[in-house]
Amino acid sequence: MQDTTQQYDRVMHVCQDVFARKMDDYGASWRVMRPSSITDQLYMKALRVRSIEKKGIAKINEGAAPEFIGIVNYAIMGLVQLEHEEHVPFTRDEIMNLYSGYARKAKALMIDKNHDYDEAWRHMRATSYTDLILMKIHRVKQIEDHRGATTVSEGIDANYLDMINYAVFALVRLLETSPTSN
Repeated sequence: MQDTTQQYDRVMHVCQDVFARKMDDYGASWRVMRPSSITDQLYMKALRVRSIEKKGIAKINEGAAPEFIGIVNYAIMGLVQLEHEEHVPFTRDEIMNLYSGYARKAKALMIDKNHDYDEAWRHMRATSYTDLILMKIHRVKQIEDHRGATTVSEGIDANYLDMINYAVFALVRLLETSPTSN
């Protein structure tokens, strides 16, 4: 079994590469989105994964992996949007630096939680990652409906970070079970 941090880094490298290539294609067009719209995009991606898991097939010639990559990338977009006003222009390099910073923050959280939970994620069913992401999305929607106010719960940013980590775990598991993962 590979070291979790190495697997995490490898998956995040793939996610960041996809993000960078999409930035080259579309620029930062997503900067016009409100955080609630990003949450809805996350919801769509997680529901598609759940649909694929339940039906066992996808009619669109993409499996769950691109959706989990999308979840990582949309969650990072959500973190950017939470912290930086919409329409504030950023260069590609500035956005990629923001991406790297949020990716490091998510990894640090994963390392801390992985220490406390003794890599419990490795013993979970793969479908549980999807369910946990959906639960986090529902929590974020509730917090958004309350205009960001919580009484005892973590905020939207913490939920986005958890979504990133669950999606990375799902991607690690998909890579481990892939016939070309050797």
